[in-house]
Amino acid sequence: MKDRQLVKWTQTCVVALALAGGLLQVVKSASKQQAEATVPDRSEGDGPFDRLILRGVYFIDGTGAPTQGPADIVVVKDRISEIKIVGNPLLPIDPEKRPALNGGRELDLHGMYVLPGLIDTHVHLHSMKAGQKVPPEYPMKLWFAHGITSARALGPHYDETFEWLLDIKRRSDRNEVTGPRLHLYPHLFLDTKKPIVTPEDARERVREIKRLGGVGIKFGFAGGTEEILWAALDEAKKVGLNTTMHHAQPDVLYANALTTSAHGLRSMEHWYGLPEAMFEDRRIQAYPNDYIYQNEQHRFAEAGRLWKQTAKPGSEKWNAVIDTLIARDFGISPTMTAYLTSRDFMRMSRAIWHETYTTPGLWDFYRPNRDAHGSYWFYWTLEDEIAWKENYALWMRFLNDYKNRGGRVTVGSDSGYIYNLYGFGYVQEMHLLREAGFTPLEVIHAATLQGARQLGIEKDVGSITIGKKADFVVLQENPLENLHVLFGTGTLRLNDETRAVERVGGIRHVIKDGIVYDNGKILKRIREIVQQEKQARGIGPGPMPIETVSQLP
Repeated sequence: MKDRQLVKWTQTCVVALALAGGLLQVVKSASKQQAEATVPDRSEGDGPFDRLILRGVYFIDGTGAPTQGPADIVVVKDRISEIKIVGNPLLPIDPEKRPALNGGRELDLHGMYVLPGLIDTHVHLHSMKAGQKVPPEYPMKLWFAHGITSARALGPHYDETFEWLLDIKRRSDRNEVTGPRLHLYPHLFLDTKKPIVTPEDARERVREIKRLGGVGIKFGFAGGTEEILWAALDEAKKVGLNTTMHHAQPDVLYANALTTSAHGLRSMEHWYGLPEAMFEDRRIQAYPNDYIYQNEQHRFAEAGRLWKQTAKPGSEKWNAVIDTLIARDFGISPTMTAYLTSRDFMRMSRAIWHETYTTPGLWDFYRPNRDAHGSYWFYWTLEDEIAWKENYALWMRFLNDYKNRGGRVTVGSDSGYIYNLYGFGYVQEMHLLREAGFTPLEVIHAATLQGARQLGIEKDVGSITIGKKADFVVLQENPLENLHVLFGTGTLRLNDETRAVERVGGIRHVIKDGIVYDNGKILKRIREIVQQEKQARGIGPGPMPIETVSQLP
């Protein structure tokens, strides 16, 4: 009897152990799936080194100073320790002038150009659950491949998405993943589990964001009453959180750039809230009577007709708003590239990089769709595009005036929407600042030191300065001569010796925290991600269609 009980007990233990093992496998499988939904561990890059020297470079330091060099830049671990001019252009370099290697690693970059790591002041990193349906590795590497080593991630939901993003941020800080450092600014009002209904609710939410690891807050998108907004801004200032805002149309009657900056807002995204602060013959934008904000063709078509309703460039009202915002040390991240398709749908939807670097899932999100943000091409007309071209002219005039008087304008891309591809859109934003009247050096300044100042990280990054982080962008071509060379696809040039048309440019190396990355390998990985999804869907080579069914004969 005892033997039978022992056998039965043994069998029970075996079954229990088997079940436990199976459960462990399920847990491991779930953990693996969760890991696969985030950014994979870093497999690229060499270093950091005890000592690294970039030899013979021309450098643009981000402060606004002109190009200097040839120079040797010495990095010790992850910081710049010495910058030494070692000769004159087109003349041999005297070896006696050069810093000693002392057993370190050197990169022969003679004749190449070096910039500080670029800073994107407006990015969104989504999980696979979001409408874009892109793996987070994809935007992280596209940003990085375009020289972005620091980025402000705006508007993650205040829920489990923030925890997910916080994990990626920490891993990037430790260089466990390939991508920019992320500075997290959760959206104050995007939490359906705990809605904010009182000013004290807003204050508590601000304090909780601070406790969880956010460094700033993004406001916007019809987030309650003005009392709630003012309380949240006041609390953010008390606890030391940076702030920025998308001044959404439902709130802009009381929350424009003048009123929010008066309550302590540090910066703004896009441009909503600027024209409304300069109205002279109205208080409310002139909307068509059938306008509905949630109809995105209404929303964006009328946004393109807003600047012409405000004060004239150079007028007393125009100048007063500029002077007031500058006195408040207010920053602007205009994200012009986010709306570029609105003035030229054909050009943006057929940009040369889409075929190789845009995933089918993202392409689906871009196409006309009433249920996807920024996919408002329900019947986009030439009249809409002309209105947006006129809108850009006035908007650009304001930005250039603001910069000329000492205001801070940064480079933010807001990629992932409206045919605006991660990384590529950042370079397009630099181009648009150039079109607005910024010189190439001013564009680089906006993309580096001004961005660092806006994020409050200028002690560590933003310029090539002794003591700062070893973040660099290395190019074979001079970006001041042609900003096109920053694109991952490079640009075209005729070789007059061979008579061949060549593709030149693209970033040679991205260096973050002294770790040296071969940019060609990163771009190759991005192309693999796109190609794998195309193969899984049975999509062949060639541009992806915008329409579903052609009705042409």
